[in-house]
Amino acid sequence: MPESSTADPSAKSTPAYAALATRLRDRILSGELQPGERLPSDTELTAEFGVGRSTIREALRSLASQNLILTTRGVTGGSFVAVPSVGHISEHLETGVALMTTADAVTVDQLMEVRNLMEVPAAGMAAFRRTEDHLDQLRASIFDPTDAQGPETFVKNQEFHLVLLRAAQNPLLELITAPVFRVLSKRFGRDHAPEGFWQCVDHDHRAILDVVAAGDSMSAMDMMRRHLDHLGGSYRQMDKLRTQ
Repeated sequence: MPESSTADPSAKSTPAYAALATRLRDRILSGELQPGERLPSDTELTAEFGVGRSTIREALRSLASQNLILTTRGVTGGSFVAVPSVGHISEHLETGVALMTTADAVTVDQLMEVRNLMEVPAAGMAAFRRTEDHLDQLRASIFDPTDAQGPETFVKNQEFHLVLLRAAQNPLLELITAPVFRVLSKRFGRDHAPEGFWQCVDHDHRAILDVVAAGDSMSAMDMMRRHLDHLGGSYRQMDKLRTQ
């Protein structure tokens, strides 16, 4: 009987390894296969999906390239569902955001809009939820713009914002916001900084630290909003210089 004309035309063109990788990926993302759990053996996959070992190897390579599984060798080796971490997933998001920015698919204003949506409430939460360890880390990230050199100011600035996100104690805030922050900082944080930029950053960071340490949530949100407004203006200025 002839195949229905409504059949998915892409089904035939999808390589067998890609189809298998998609099926396994769906099981991982649905939770059917849990983090740390061993994937079915080659023999089991062959029996279930009717594919050869070379197809299975390619499918597992594809999943590994997406950091969904880890493969180990030895007697107790095999392929296991990766245990997720905020830092690891955030790195992948950063790559995507950086590519979109490079391709001019998103603007500086759009990136700053996301930061406002996330970092302003995060600062408020940090004022309630921060620990003494968070405060120590924030203090350690404060720098003197008259003494600090270029790379040091960049690193300290990044650390302040990342610690503040962690102090909110919601891993999704860091996961979503950190990539946007790092893309902006790497693109504009080193070059073309207008006069007084780092002095302004230092002043704002010290003010935010004071209100977070005092547990003043409303002031923390207000200070962060002002800080991001200052950054947004500088980034727009640097973006114009970069494209000239």
